[in-house]
Amino acid sequence: MTLPLIFAAAAPASAGPITLSPVTLFMEADIVVKIVMIGLLLASIWTWGIIVSFTARLGKARKGCEEFESAFWQAKDMDVFVKERGREDLPSAQILSAGIAEWRRSTALRNMDSVGTRDRIGTAMGSAVAGAIDKISDRLNILATIGSVAPFVGLFGTVWGIMRSFTAIAGEQNTSLAVVAPGIAEALFATAIGLFAAIPAVIAYNRLSHGVNRLEARLQRFADGVYTTFSRELEVG
Repeated sequence: MTLPLIFAAAAPASAGPITLSPVTLFMEADIVVKIVMIGLLLASIWTWGIIVSFTARLGKARKGCEEFESAFWQAKDMDVFVKERGREDLPSAQILSAGIAEWRRSTALRNMDSVGTRDRIGTAMGSAVAGAIDKISDRLNILATIGSVAPFVGLFGTVWGIMRSFTAIAGEQNTSLAVVAPGIAEALFATAIGLFAAIPAVIAYNRLSHGVNRLEARLQRFADGVYTTFSRELEVG
């Protein structure tokens, strides 16, 4: 007797076609698997929300910094430029304001130390770069967490669904597809949802991290340029 005939003989005579649509799999799943599926779907929605908002925020910051830095290097009077645009909500403006503030405090000292002034200005702008990047990269770690945890959560749902299938086999004392298929299908469906949440999160995390690193390098170059300008002024003074 061939394998298909063995399964046909083992199946109940009244067994109808098995519906394995996603909605049916969810509705007939065990409560534990349902919780896993809902959690993974919410994680997927959260992931796409972060991706859209983060991409828009990063693009806006990059474009704004490019325009601000271009205008700064073309400005003829630094004090006038800082007064007009120093308070803009841009990382480059924050770095420039930090450098200007430390410059004014240090040069106001009665016995100014040129070496100490240079060090303090560099430290102030370096801290401003780090603070700006920390603010921009907020919630980026959530993508890394979802990307690493979601597959294991889906795997937990898979294991639970397979355990349910074996329990059904033991209870029915029947190895037909009608008994085994629903549990196996819901188990694999949980795995698929886990991957659906994890794959975009991992790809977006890597891509957005690269964008943040590029922006950080740009800001550091701007800070170095401003620092060079201040250092030159100290030598002239």
